[in-house]
Amino acid sequence: MKHILVLLSIVVTYFSTEAQISRPSGSTTGSTTTVSNPLTGTGNETLVSGLKEALSVSAIKSADILSATNGFFGNQAIKILMPPEAKAVESKLRSFGLGSEVDKMLLTMNRAAEEAAKDAAPIFLDAIKGMSVNDAVALVTGPNDAATQYLRKSTSAQLTEKFTPVIDKALDKTEATKYWSDVFTTYNKLPFATPINPDLEKYVTEKALDGLFYTMAQQEAQIRKDPAATANSLIQSVFGKK
Repeated sequence: MKHILVLLSIVVTYFSTEAQISRPSGSTTGSTTTVSNPLTGTGNETLVSGLKEALSVSAIKSADILSATNGFFGNQAIKILMPPEAKAVESKLRSFGLGSEVDKMLLTMNRAAEEAAKDAAPIFLDAIKGMSVNDAVALVTGPNDAATQYLRKSTSAQLTEKFTPVIDKALDKTEATKYWSDVFTTYNKLPFATPINPDLEKYVTEKALDGLFYTMAQQEAQIRKDPAATANSLIQSVFGKK
């Protein structure tokens, strides 16, 4: 009997040791495991840093593109037009030979957005700092604009709050506020016209942010497609091994 017990003890010890040896290195029964990036084995810190770097690059480049002359006005995809509720205003004024006033209005709105874009990068960079580890893997493996959409959803309210005074200042600098007032004052005096006065600051802020996120999404997609073009080793370590 003693020999049998000794034999059983040896068998149990053997299988217990074997189980420990064969356990995957990433598994643990504790709660302190650092799960690695399933894409490449890249650590979480590198993954998040690379994602933030990619967003930072796209934010800075987008701001540079949009703050240039005709950054908004010359891009049909994001050019700021009259708000939908003011389309009748534009049509009526043009029919009365006042199209030049409308054109001035459109130009100054876009110039305001271009002026404001100069201050966009620091606002975006500050928001990017708050990205958490939990979102990183999903964003890296997500659609081409996943990180941009995440940033938009998580920071839109904050960005609008910070961007509004920038737009307001730019509207005054480009005289957009004056032309806006002139256009709608003229329209509201026309016979049978229903008075209208859209919120210029709110509208241009929304459209400027739309343009910024649109451009950022394009930049993000390009980084994902060709990370080597960034000449940034951190970005390449994350997106170059997908």
